[in-house]
Amino acid sequence: MNQFIIAFMFVAVLSSFGFSNLSYGQGAGTAGGVDVEGSWYLGEGLKAGDYFEYSLCEIDLNDCAPIKLKMWIKGTIPYESETLWDAKVAIFDGNKIIIGSMGLGATSPEPITFDDDLFHYAIAFKSSLAWLGAFATGNEGDRIHGPQEFKSPAWGKIGAIGGAQLIPDRVETISIPAGTVDTVVVGWKSGNWNYIWIVDDFPFPVKALTYTWITTGIPPVMHQYTLLDYKENVTVDPFKDLVETIPQEELLSCDTEFSNHVGKHVNTNTNTILIQYNYAPEFPMEGCPIDWRINFMNPYNDVEFIDQVHYDIWVVDEDGNRLRSYAEDLGRNDLFNGFGQVHLVLPGKENAGLVRYAIFVHGTGPEYQVPDAKLGGYSIVEIQIDDNPLYENTIATPSPTEIPSWIKFTIGVWVDGDSSDAEFINAIKFLIEDKIIVIPQTTQGSDGNSSEIPSWIKFTTGVWVDGNSSDAEFISAIQFLITEGIMRVSS
Repeated sequence: MNQFIIAFMFVAVLSSFGFSNLSYGQGAGTAGGVDVEGSWYLGEGLKAGDYFEYSLCEIDLNDCAPIKLKMWIKGTIPYESETLWDAKVAIFDGNKIIIGSMGLGATSPEPITFDDDLFHYAIAFKSSLAWLGAFATGNEGDRIHGPQEFKSPAWGKIGAIGGAQLIPDRVETISIPAGTVDTVVVGWKSGNWNYIWIVDDFPFPVKALTYTWITTGIPPVMHQYTLLDYKENVTVDPFKDLVETIPQEELLSCDTEFSNHVGKHVNTNTNTILIQYNYAPEFPMEGCPIDWRINFMNPYNDVEFIDQVHYDIWVVDEDGNRLRSYAEDLGRNDLFNGFGQVHLVLPGKENAGLVRYAIFVHGTGPEYQVPDAKLGGYSIVEIQIDDNPLYENTIATPSPTEIPSWIKFTIGVWVDGDSSDAEFINAIKFLIEDKIIVIPQTTQGSDGNSSEIPSWIKFTTGVWVDGNSSDAEFISAIQFLITEGIMRVSS
């Protein structure tokens, strides 16, 4: 849908809530409290027919790799002695699409019940979108955790970070993919300032950027999210035509209960980092996932973790040439871990035989900055992959013009402005390397002297992301842009 139409609809909805009539004063800084009448609580104004889309990351979910969460409030359902909101949910996580249901509390819409395959996402939902429910709920009789006044000097203390006050800090008009909105910003200081943007009579915050509390170094993001879209009075299931991804491990009868990890301690080739790794199972089967536990340590002090690590896991050949990058599979330049302790499940794509994995460290430093390569390096891990008789007959190769759903999601995040041009280029590189997009073996035009992607390309791509053009049309457009030198993709 046209972004200007979305903005108009969204502002109209907020105006109908009465937000446009609020009076604003100056933000109170560390004193807390803003000159705005009214109060807010998590779930305020929530009703059947509401539809939300968020881009979201949470530190315990894939080290804050972003996902897209879509949620539709179908109605209510009974649960024991109370009534819950019946929330239908679609999760887009890398190359996975998961569809399911959550039961959200009536007093505070946090996940109370949820489908088994939504477990990790429900926890991330509670720790991010529903985090303010610990301070502001719809319980009018709760003087401490009930609705909170905008003029209040503080909404409570955050015990986990030494008693910092959660305060209404300022009023601010912001533009997000869902539209332009007037917000009250609540926040707290724990080294960095942490902010959450809320709108009166709107159920969930519309934006957040918060950081973990650490005593040294630059803290990694704890959770971050942005409202991408909002609709009212949706009566038809928006996910009825969405096809859920069948997990590959289910098709291949893989073991997903990991135990008996094996591993060792090894230095990187540069001797700048000690890598402690463990993986399970000891002999993975073709197509089945591998559970990785990795610690990045000081090579001269094996109890000191190295934080803010930019890393990746590669598959390499005997000569060290990279065959596959886990970060690029996710549409990212690299992976980031703030604490030096990694736990991830790597999807199985390699054939039976001895596979060489490289735990590759690009360097260290803040998440969204170029890493300092002084601590860069790699360690090789060799794992024997066993035959799986189900593998060859189960795994299908995409047709030449079929674009994987996770690629479309990744590009959609870029169109929405939530990732960099580099992430978009990586997605295009994947399509070229997989021969989904074929570029003639000629120069990429002579006019592409700039690495900046023209804004109109984002608009054209958005038409495809919104489903208003076919995969074949999108592929043809990218082929034209590259061969004419309008867009350059280095090898």
